Amino acid sequence: MNFNIKEIITASMILFAVIDILGSVPIIISLRSKVGHIQSEKASIVAACIMVAFLFVGESILSLIGIDVNSFAVAGAFVIFFLALEMVLGITLFKDDEPESASVVPIAFPLIAGAGTLTSILALRAEYHVENIIVSIVVNIIFVYIVLKSSAKIERFLGKNGLSVIRKVFGVILLAIAVKLFATNINQMLGN
Repeated sequence: MNFNIKEIITASMILFAVIDILGSVPIIISLRSKVGHIQSEKASIVAACIMVAFLFVGESILSLIGIDVNSFAVAGAFVIFFLALEMVLGITLFKDDEPESASVVPIAFPLIAGAGTLTSILALRAEYHVENIIVSIVVNIIFVYIVLKSSAKIERFLGKNGLSVIRKVFGVILLAIAVKLFATNINQMLGN
């Protein structure tokens, strides 16, 4: 076992920034208002499973179906872009057949374990030991679970106006992340 506190802290911080669960609070709250209930446990467990599975077989699965990591990240950029548009413009693009709860889609995937997160996991795999990445995934999932569980309290604390402002601000940040993810990976796809 190659446990290394420095690697765990660094990987945890990278994943924390990419997952950006605090920035997703407005999306989570709006999803909860649409569907009535968010299954925090299920969303957290599914996201953790997706991330750990992708750590081991991600690149193999993508190459098996003929998709490179850059194409995967570009697709993820589009999903993030449309979620951000919803937040900034106050429109609804993500329509579902009125599920009873939001857990696997869109919270576990693509919100928590989205293309940015999965791409980051593949990048971390090249630099860090697998066990340290797994610990950092677990640390982040625990934090994600706490945020999902307390989204109603966060909503009450911020109020409707506070939520609206935060939603728009984080929407713009999410748009910037989507554009950066798209630009970086489209350049690599085109070989520039």
